[in-house]
Amino acid sequence: MENKLKTNGKFKYVEFGEGTPIVILHGLMGGLSNFDGVADFFPQRGYKVVIPELPLYTLSLLKTNVGNFAKYIRDFIELQGYEKVILLGNSLGGHIALLTTKLYPEHIKALIITGSSGLYESAMGESYPKKGDYEYIKQKAENVFYDPAVATKEIVDDVYSTVNDRNKLIRTLAIAKSAIRHNMAKDLPRMHTPTCIIWGKQDTVTPPEVAKDFHKLLPDSSLYWIDKCGHAAMMEHPQEFNKILYKWLSERDL
Repeated sequence: MENKLKTNGKFKYVEFGEGTPIVILHGLMGGLSNFDGVADFFPQRGYKVVIPELPLYTLSLLKTNVGNFAKYIRDFIELQGYEKVILLGNSLGGHIALLTTKLYPEHIKALIITGSSGLYESAMGESYPKKGDYEYIKQKAENVFYDPAVATKEIVDDVYSTVNDRNKLIRTLAIAKSAIRHNMAKDLPRMHTPTCIIWGKQDTVTPPEVAKDFHKLLPDSSLYWIDKCGHAAMMEHPQEFNKILYKWLSERDL
């Protein structure tokens, strides 16, 4: 996937293809390239894949929270002129997708979450490495995946750079606290948007029990497992992830 950033007002994003928009939300330590597999697959099947850059480190500290990120996505959808979108989020991106769906259901046709925070209070605070030496950061990054080789030097370097940047670290901690405050357990039973839950069986950041709880609490959800897979299924097993998601969308006529 070639990342050619487009700009519309305050928003920066990449987009591929034409058709029903799939808007993708990356995680706290994630980036646009985490979804290369999705961006290569779905535009060939009648979907427009759109990945906005989340303003994780650019809003004022007071506005750096999950609720404001949900408003940001609502504003993006409206500015782009999309009638309804399919929302896909990983980790923190899944949490933002869930809150956006709760607050602005009129904009969301379907929801897909993978390794999402929103229920498991420890998922944010403990999973994202604090300041430390490079080897410590490398180990923490590798632990996110079932296969540590997925944590390339580029990924480790990005995480290391983030946690050693004081401005970014302060915002990372603010986001983590905000995510814990925005626990979705009481909201989920009232959310009837069709939801596809795709989870790594060996996810240690948001363990399998979290996926089961999401499935139990969301009234219209389907749960799928990917084996030998950690916290970012769309990165570790892109073909299987795409196959599961495409089948689910097709069965739902979405």
